[in-house]
Amino acid sequence: MVCKEMIAMLLAGGQGSRLGVLTSKVAKPAVAFGGKYRIIDFPLSNCINSGIDTVGVLTQYQPLRLNSHIGIGIPWDLDRNNGGVTVLPPYEKSEESEWYTGTANAIFQNLNYMENYNPQYVLILSGDHIYKMDYEEMLDFHKANQADVTIAAMPVPIEEAGRFGVVITDEHKKIIDFEEKPEHPRSNLASMGIYIFSWKVLKDALLALKGQSNCDFGKHIIPYLHGKGFRMSAYEYNGYWKDVGTLGSYWEANMELIDLIPEFNLYEKYWKIYTKCDMIEPQYISPEAIVEKSLIGEGSDIYGEVYSSIVGCGVTIGKGSIVRNSIIMKDVQIGTGVLVDKGIIAESTVVGDHAQIGVGEYAQNSYNPKVYAFDLATIGEGSVIPPNVRIGRNTAILGETVWEDYPDGLLASGNSIIKAGEME
Repeated sequence: MVCKEMIAMLLAGGQGSRLGVLTSKVAKPAVAFGGKYRIIDFPLSNCINSGIDTVGVLTQYQPLRLNSHIGIGIPWDLDRNNGGVTVLPPYEKSEESEWYTGTANAIFQNLNYMENYNPQYVLILSGDHIYKMDYEEMLDFHKANQADVTIAAMPVPIEEAGRFGVVITDEHKKIIDFEEKPEHPRSNLASMGIYIFSWKVLKDALLALKGQSNCDFGKHIIPYLHGKGFRMSAYEYNGYWKDVGTLGSYWEANMELIDLIPEFNLYEKYWKIYTKCDMIEPQYISPEAIVEKSLIGEGSDIYGEVYSSIVGCGVTIGKGSIVRNSIIMKDVQIGTGVLVDKGIIAESTVVGDHAQIGVGEYAQNSYNPKVYAFDLATIGEGSVIPPNVRIGRNTAILGETVWEDYPDGLLASGNSIIKAGEME
């Protein structure tokens, strides 16, 4: 039997419903980030940079883009005969077919995969956070503390701690209590959803709670082990970490990349972020174009003006068009004379000539005010925006729209157009 010191299990099956139309056709970890990356690139790169060469990626919701992106793991040097990366979707068993119904349930359903490697330790990761972390340092901390479970935790403002699972520790970082989204938090150390388990402890806990409905690490496994008296430690992390779970945090994390001195540096040679790269021609910026404080992807043709924006690969921005404070994803085609202000335009969208996106005054979104609440105009993948229309703020569009969808040529702030059958 192959024996690995530590393997990683990467949870990448979530829909990411708070990203609205951006995840209508792709899982959240497959959403584009920073012009050329996808969100899942960050934990995968952390794994190989930390010396972890065996990663199981658990997929479920809209997995095709994710599967295609990961392939056999070549960009991350995870195309290995012994280990490497393995995509682990739900599968039909001899007696029943069962979807993953919780984070811990997903891991439980892949016990056989983990047992193939007989690991000493198992690292549990989420596939939808932006950060750099050396998991080997966390493992050293786990060993030094003779812990059964180590939870990565980071300090947050105490007024925000109630949004997280919170750990309460003693002076040696031993966890003495754990609270899931407490109303009155007793600590500002928030769980990052990153765990190292000693293999036998994890296996026994998963088997003990296999009948638990929607079994989850934060709600069930951690409290169960704490109640049984297992030794739990908190590994404090003080670097950059962003949960891009809302349109606002997703937009902010992208905009932080174009700061003069970005807090999150994509260009460090000693800790590279790897991704699948297509062989495409260089970008072209015409003599008449203006580009300021922006990232422009390969293969893009810029004839207009781009300010404080992230532009993906294969994008065309036509003559006379102005793009400000926006995220334009791969293969978007923007016509001539277009205005885009504080917009997120997903992959393969076509924007007609002289359209205006992100105009008008603030208004609460009527379709889903909790999701579309950040003054953004959000357009989902593969959409079509006809020429000469105006689109307000806090808006959402998904599908091939036509002039008749816009009363008097306007989608007013706070309104949405979701074509039938597009939101799956």
